[in-house]
Amino acid sequence: MQPNYQVANTQALPVGAHKVLRNTYMLLGLTMIPTVIGALVGMSMNFSWMAASPIMSSLIMLAVMFGLFFAISANRNNSFGVVLLLGLTFFMGLMLGPILQVALNLRNGGQLVGLAAGGTGLIFMTLAGIGATTKRDFSFLGNFLLVGLVLLIIASLANLFFQVPAASLAISAIAVLLFSGFILFDVNRIVRGGETNYVMATLSLYINIYNLFVNLLQLLMAFMGERD
Repeated sequence: MQPNYQVANTQALPVGAHKVLRNTYMLLGLTMIPTVIGALVGMSMNFSWMAASPIMSSLIMLAVMFGLFFAISANRNNSFGVVLLLGLTFFMGLMLGPILQVALNLRNGGQLVGLAAGGTGLIFMTLAGIGATTKRDFSFLGNFLLVGLVLLIIASLANLFFQVPAASLAISAIAVLLFSGFILFDVNRIVRGGETNYVMATLSLYINIYNLFVNLLQLLMAFMGERD
């Protein structure tokens, strides 16, 4: 999910924008701590209720996520917004539990998780570097990415009912491309002054990275997973 998609303001002062980017990267690094803790807790939990009711569990997860998105946005200018953001990242780590349990049950599951994490990091560093240093304005991508996001959400919800494996793979592949595009767009938007609040900027980039990792891992499990 991508909670923020404002078009960049190319007239912003670059000094202030780079300060926002620096603070964003610092907070983004901090969000990885509750995410890892949440993931470790999630791997030890029983998520059988989610498998029994995938539609209901997905709707509950979306409701919690968007509730936290709204609360973070409402408190973006005070320290409570940071606390809520860290709470969200713990919850998102917790929700990694089911896919990590499946992955680590594969013979090469640990390797696949490492590949997904490494691939996510490489994609992020490459696209963030381009977005932060290029003279090109990528704000034109905003509408395309937003339409793609809406279609991806609709397709994902529809596939909860139909459970078509090929569709799941296609959705994951499209999601990898889409959230890679969002990383480029969001970082470029920050350095051009389109986002002046580092809490909201961190939220956007975190959701991009999270979804990129999850969908990369799903693809790796489908194509490289070694089952007993």
